[in-house]
Amino acid sequence: MPELQLLRPDHAPALLAFERENRAHFAASVPDRGDGYFLHFDERHRALLAEQEAGVCYFHVLVDAEGEIQGRVNLVDVADGAAELGYRIAKRAAGRGLATRAVRELCQRAAGRYGLSVLRAETTLDNPASQAVLTRTGFAVVGETELDGRPGLSYLRSLGVTGA
Repeated sequence: MPELQLLRPDHAPALLAFERENRAHFAASVPDRGDGYFLHFDERHRALLAEQEAGVCYFHVLVDAEGEIQGRVNLVDVADGAAELGYRIAKRAAGRGLATRAVRELCQRAAGRYGLSVLRAETTLDNPASQAVLTRTGFAVVGETELDGRPGLSYLRSLGVTGA
């Protein structure tokens, strides 16, 4: 299994390659990052690291033995013991349980390292794989939402619950 690592400056080249290689794959289920993301990637990467340093977000990458990034698993909008979970897995690594294992590990880190007690997540109705990952990792549906004009579901997980 790729190793879950906290985002660092030296991840930038592999992260950019991951995002470029999987852009169309991700755009099928989440809003596209837009051309500006890629044109100004170095600036964006520095900004993410600054947010992480400030404790507002915790960005993680799944790095394989060759140093290639297979996925991202992030905690954003950290405040009052809660955060929003987001993740994306490379097309070539999808369907192997990687997202489930990574989300489980990040839930443990969120409680243990980051002192969080609640995580929120959202996914569109047309993304059953993401819904399955969230359900398998202890998240419960708490309502309906709209994501970039598409119907979706909101999830919540208390990190005091163990076993997932």
